[in-house]
Parts: sequence; structure tokens; C-alpha cells
Amino acid sequence: MAAKRLHDGSENEEDQRDEKRMHRLPSFSTVIKEAVMMKQVHNVFMLLEPLLRRVVQEELQAGLVRSPRYIERSSPETSPPPPSSPQATWRLAFLNPPQLPIFTGSKIEDANGNPLQVILVDADTGSPCQNVPQFLRVEVVPLFGDFPHDGREECSSAAEFARGVVKERAGKRPLLTGEVALTMRDGRAVVGELQFTDNSSWLRCRKFRIGARVVPGSGYEGPRVAEAMTEAFIVRDHRGELYRKHYPPALGDDVWRLEKIGKEGAFHKKLTQSGVRTVQEFLQMLVVKPDVLRMIMGDGMTDRMWEATTKHARQCEAGDRVYAYTAGQTGGVGGATVYVNSICQLVKIELAGVECVPQHLNRAQKAYVHQLLLEAFEQRASLQEADMLLHASHSGNDLPLLQNAAPAVPPPLPATPLWFQGTPDIDFQIIDELASQGNFAFKMFDE
Repeated sequence: MAAKRLHDGSENEEDQRDEKRMHRLPSFSTVIKEAVMMKQVHNVFMLLEPLLRRVVQEELQAGLVRSPRYIERSSPETSPPPPSSPQATWRLAFLNPPQLPIFTGSKIEDANGNPLQVILVDADTGSPCQNVPQFLRVEVVPLFGDFPHDGREECSSAAEFARGVVKERAGKRPLLTGEVALTMRDGRAVVGELQFTDNSSWLRCRKFRIGARVVPGSGYEGPRVAEAMTEAFIVRDHRGELYRKHYPPALGDDVWRLEKIGKEGAFHKKLTQSGVRTVQEFLQMLVVKPDVLRMIMGDGMTDRMWEATTKHARQCEAGDRVYAYTAGQTGGVGGATVYVNSICQLVKIELAGVECVPQHLNRAQKAYVHQLLLEAFEQRASLQEADMLLHASHSGNDLPLLQNAAPAVPPPLPATPLWFQGTPDIDFQIIDELASQGNFAFKMFDE
């Protein structure tokens, strides 16, 4: 009798495993979602890679700098201070700082408008040296504006200073041109011509310095002479000079040279249309007709802007010229002469041949003089220059040319101006336009 075959369950277990495997297979949508997610993660890694590389590089450089075995191979901007050299006995210095702003192609002068000067001073006291070498070869070079990079104001060695010299961009002219090679005699050298050929916007710090050093290998074998450096400054493209404001403005400057008035801007166009093209014409109207001038500027000019513009304009020097206007010479009311300066500020009054002090004028006479000022303003192009000096010696009166005025009561007017009759509600006030110069004008107001 044959033995019964025992039931083998291995086949059933394999079938169960195949069924479970079929149930675990992902769907098509799941595969797509996972693919999209992997693509996004890959993109994030691609974006983070440059940042991570830079962070790792900076940390490695910082670690190498702190390492005692570090051999200096980095760029001038990342190099640590070199070992200290022998203490300098003398140092170069600029007599005066350069005048700012500086534009490409423009001559660089000092703050007083004179050529830059490099002098030799004592390294400890800063006073000019007495016993100086017969002559020194000095070189003027451009430097990075943030050099030295640790906040120091001088370099410890010539090698360190050399690392701060800026090289011109590829295909460009040398950054500094002109008299960059000087011969210092008796501890002084004058830089006659010097200009930048490129602006400073391409530098990381966006600023330059001007430096001066003894030319390496020039044959000087005395004690170390430390280098000179100016403060950092911005060099702008010469096209910006065309729109530069002037401090102080000049009478003949275009009116857009004043603050808050842009060239060919809205305020400039309004003033031009009203016949105000120069700073002198602006000041003339500001003195005689300030309300009209304010109306011309319109609501677009705020009170703060108006104050800034007029303050800048008043910095202009009026000059020494004085002009006379006599009533009746152009059909005006008769009997008086007023003397004004180039911006129509009143400097002298004569009524019926008598020089008068403004404080002694009565109400009607002030109105009469104010009318003469308006006529003088309207006829300003044809006024005759008076033979007198504006800046006379002052005694007890602060008003120019009025300190010698007669203290007597002014004579009566020849006739009351018709425009003043029937207007008893008008009063007049003397206003000190520029107290430092003693000039004044008249202003009407309602009681």
C-alpha cells in the first residue's frame, strides 16, 4: 500500500507572495508625482550648490588664514596684514584734501581750488620736516576706497601699500593720468595736472583713494617713508557734472543749478516760461515779488522744498555793483531815486535830493519807495550803474550806504501816487532779507 503524499504548502505561500507584490505596485499617477517631486528637489539642489560652495570656500579660507602654516596666496582684498616693518621716520601727506565731487576727466584740485600738494612730515608729530633729503621720487597712485581693510589709516610696509593699488579695467586707460611722477624738493611736491579716467562704480566699495609713495627702486636708501592716503571718495562719470549744483551759486548760473530745480524739469519749465532763466533773475523776483515767484512754482513745490531752494539761492554773492533808478526817467512817479544792487535789494534812498533812512519814512513814503522798487524791477535791463561802492565803511548803521543818511525828517512827496489814494487799509513793513548784509525790501500786508 502506497504511502499518502503529504500536502506541500510551499506553492500556496509563493502564490500569496505574488499577490501581495501585485498589490504593492504603485499607480501611474504616483509614479508621475514622485518624478515631479524628484525634479523639484534636483532644482533646489542646483540653486543651493553655488551658495554652499561659496560658504564652504569662505570657511576654508578663514581657517587657512588662522592657521600658522598658511602661506599667503590670496588676493589683496582677502590678504591678512603683513609682518610689521621698521618704524617709519617720515611720511608723505597731502597738504589739503581734494575738492569734491570728483568727475572723470576733470582736473583734481584741493579744497581751496589749488593744485594738490604732497609734503614730507614727521611720522610721529605730523609737522613738516626740517632736515629732509635733497629730493625724492614720488608716485601718485589710485587706491581702493576701503583700503586698508581692517580700518587702519596707514600701511605698515611698502608691500602692503602696493596691494592696495587699483589696476585699470581691461582695455581701459590708466586710472590716474597727468603728473603722477613727481620730484619732491625741500619736502614739497606740487601735482599740477591730475584726473581720473574711469568712475568708481565698478569697485566693490564704489570708492577710490589717492595715494602717494616713494617710487620703489628710485635710489633712495634712507629711513622708511610712509605713504600718504586721502579719504575715500566717489568718482562720478563726467556726464553727471553737467547737472551738478553749484555751492554757492553764481548770478549767471542757470536757474536749474539751484536745489530742488531739475534741468528741464517741471519747475525749470515754469520758470523759463515766466522769464526766469538765471539765478540772478530768480533772486530779483524773490526780493521784489516773492509771492508771484511762489505762485509760479505752484503746489508741486512744497514749503520745505521752497525753503531749501531760496536758502540755496541766497548763498549767491550779489557783488559790488549798484544801480540807480530815478522816478520819472521812464514815465514813473517823480521826486525820488532808489539805489539797488544786482538782485534789486535796496541800498540807498534819496527823496527830493535828501538821503533818507528807511526807519524815518512814514507810511505813505514807504509805499512810494516800494512803488519805485517795482518800477526799478520792471526796468532792470535798462538801469544805469551808479558810481559808488556797495561795501562802504559801517559806523552805527548796519545798512550799506545808509549809515551817512540824513537823520532829518524826509521831505514831503511831490504828489501822492494815484495808486495809493483811497487805500487806507494797506500798511507796509521793512523786512530784513539778509541780516548779515543789511539789505532790505518793502512788503505790503492787510491790517
